[in-house]
Amino acid sequence: MYLEIVTPEASLVSGEVESLTVPGVEGEFQMLNNHAPIVSLLSAGKVKFQGNPTIAEGFENKFKKEGEKWVLEISSGTLEMNNNKAIVLAD
Repeated sequence: MYLEIVTPEASLVSGEVESLTVPGVEGEFQMLNNHAPIVSLLSAGKVKFQGNPTIAEGFENKFKKEGEKWVLEISSGTLEMNNNKAIVLAD
């Protein structure tokens, strides 16, 4: 699936990933390729993704590596998943 993570500062991530885990308001959930369309509010927590998308230059320090997954801490946000493309609008 294609992932974009956008913040008020910049578009931080874009590219293909194998999985995406987000902190939904009712708990953490994961999406894989061909996930059903969904829109969800996100709470404070970790956005985790597995794969090698492009991380915007100058923002690499916002991400940590946990095993095979990249991790980004957010305070809130919104997720839209549709047509195998996930967009995370994060604060």
